[in-house]
Order: sequence, then C-alpha cells, then structure tokens
Amino acid sequence: MFRLSEYMHQINDPTPVKGPRGTGPVKPVVIWNLTRRCNLKCRHCYTVSADVDFPGELTAGQAMETLEDLGRFRIPALILSGGEPLDRRDLFDIAARARKLVRMLALSTNGTKLHVEAADKVAEIGFDYVGISIDGIGKTNDWFRGVNGAFQDALRGVRECKARGIKVGLRFTLTEGNFTSLPDLLRLCDDEGVDKFYLSHLVYAGRGDKHRGEDAEHKRSRWAMDLLLARAWEGVDGGTPLDIVTGNNDADAVYFLNWVRERFGAETAAHIKEHLIAWGGNSSGLGVANIDTLGNVHPDTYWSDYTIGSVKTDPFSKLWTGSDAMLAQLRTRPRPLKGRCGACAFKNVCGGNTRIRALQVTGDPWAEDPACYLSDAEIGTDGEGLERLTVTPFRGKRHDPAHRFA
Repeated sequence: MFRLSEYMHQINDPTPVKGPRGTGPVKPVVIWNLTRRCNLKCRHCYTVSADVDFPGELTAGQAMETLEDLGRFRIPALILSGGEPLDRRDLFDIAARARKLVRMLALSTNGTKLHVEAADKVAEIGFDYVGISIDGIGKTNDWFRGVNGAFQDALRGVRECKARGIKVGLRFTLTEGNFTSLPDLLRLCDDEGVDKFYLSHLVYAGRGDKHRGEDAEHKRSRWAMDLLLARAWEGVDGGTPLDIVTGNNDADAVYFLNWVRERFGAETAAHIKEHLIAWGGNSSGLGVANIDTLGNVHPDTYWSDYTIGSVKTDPFSKLWTGSDAMLAQLRTRPRPLKGRCGACAFKNVCGGNTRIRALQVTGDPWAEDPACYLSDAEIGTDGEGLERLTVTPFRGKRHDPAHRFA
C-alpha cells in the first residue's frame, strides 16, 4: 500500500527518514478472510465468493486459537475481511477478542449490511477503521458488484459509520468500465465526510484474473494518479483533508516522485526518495500476510495458488518465521526481477511491483509487471537517462471538468 498523502506531507513538513525495514521476517499486517460467503457478485473478487456456505472454513475454536497466536506474535494490525465478514456469525466474537490483542483492528466490508445493530456493534467493539468498497456511482457500482441497489446500501453503511464516529474509507478498484467514476467518488468523500480514499489497481486473481481484459489502460492509470495527486496536495496544503492511499501498483510511488521533482525541485525529490526507499514498495511476504477462509497462509491476499502452510496444523507465527523458499525470495532486496522490472532504476522504490500479475500473465513470478504504466524513459531503461515526467498542472477548482480524461 502506497500512502500518498503521508508522503506528500513531507513536502511541507519534512521529517528524518526512518531506517529501512530490512529483509527479515518483520511482523506483518495480517489480512484475514473469515468467510467466502458474500451477498454480492463482484467482477474483480479475488476469493470468488458467493451467497452460499463453503465447506472447510475455520471453526470458531480454530479461529480463536489463531487469534491468540497472532496476539502473542504481536502483529501490528489485523484486517478482518471476506467474502463479506458480516456474513460470518461469530464475526463480532472474533473482533471483540482481537480488539484486546492487536494494536490496530480494521474491517473490510462491502457495507451493504453495515446498518443499525451491525453498525452499533462495530462502534461498540472499537474498530480503528472500516473500509467500504464502492466501485462507481449508482448503476455503475451495481453492475460492477452484480446486485441492484448495492450502491445505496453501501452508502447507507458509510453514513451509519460516520453517525457513530467510526473512521471510514472508500475502496475503489480502477478498471476500464468504471474509471470515469473517480472524480465523482472523490466528491462523494467530501460530501459525506469520508476520512480515507483507497484506489486499488486491478490484480489478476480470482474473478479479477478472469476479467483481466477489463484492466485500466495505462493512460487511465496515469490520469487517475493525476487526479489523486491534485486532491491529495489540496488536502495537505490547507484544503479539506482526505487521506489518499493506493494499492497493487507500486509504480504509483515513482509517478509521485517525478511529480514532486517537476513541481518542487531536485532537493525535495531527493528527500522524498529517501523516504520511499525506506518504505521499499511491494510488501508481499514481508510486511503483509494473508490467512484465507480455510486457514491457509499466503504471501498476500492474491497469492491463493501458493500456500505456506495452514493454521489448522501450525501456528501462523511458526509458518511466517519458517524456511519457506518463496517467502525468502519475496523478502530479498533487490528481488530477482527480470525484464523492465529488473532493469528499472527505481526498483528500490517500488520493490518490483505486484508479482502475482507477472505470474498470472507469464508463469514467472519474477517477470516484469504488465501493469507498470511508466515509460522506459521514466524508469531509466531507454539508455538515455531518466526523463522527468511532464504532468499537466492542476488548475481551478477541485474536480474541474477540464482536468477530466478526454
């Protein structure tokens, strides 16, 4: 995850750079898919969830044993996800115990059931953050998520969270079918007092792999980043705050770095780059881990075809600190990258981007990421040195139609 607003603050309020996170098995943020049951039918669903009961999911006892191990291991954050986590009957029992064991507890939901008693319970337990997935306005979202009325139900969930003082964010996956919704979603954040906006690039996993042909063209990704950069800068430079983050395309950090160089000069860009190198880009198998609904452990939520082990037989802490060969390679810096990614001058910033896309397209997890939208000149692989990005300056009011993609 690339915390755009956080790094943008370094422009006006620079701070010392923290040391690199290293190559060892740091304690990861754990994304735990509690169930595959879900009332929606999203086109990009990486778990291929559906509104049925799936066999083999962790029992209540197994879930609690795993939770105790995560607490002893002192993971920094736990994100409870699905499917739709509210469809798991003991969600709130798990969450109440997790609240006592982990520093940061979040809920990732489609929001359509986060109403009345459920919203009361989320507030009572004290979740630090609730991320609600919305992939367009009105019918666009409903088409993308496969159920009519999903947008209005999710929007109600946003409002019920805000009414209870819960920090809430919108999560949006960028595709060719919904990219034009981005300006309106940013406006929705402002209108509803949403705290955070997360833009996810499409990952080729589950239904997302089936529909990989719907991935946003590179020019759409660049346009989306221009829009997010403009809004994030407004938020940190005295305007209405909105915490903006992006995920699943760490080239975003390099695009941002060139944006900084273009506007604020080489010295500021050098300071930002030091922070980005310390961050290190893609964190699969290092700073992020996944436990799926069956208890299998993966390097991240999209690596469902690669399993490190199962919490049904071994504690997560043992699996994560063991001698798994793929984890060892993912934790290597630099990673054994090939193609454009291997030759990139910024692989110490992006960490090689999202490996699962390379694996799905080529069969090789170390091949170049096909979703990197930067040119050869921008990543220093054209033999002519690094080219500074030319980005259209943002003028006028936020969401100015002149700034829209044409």
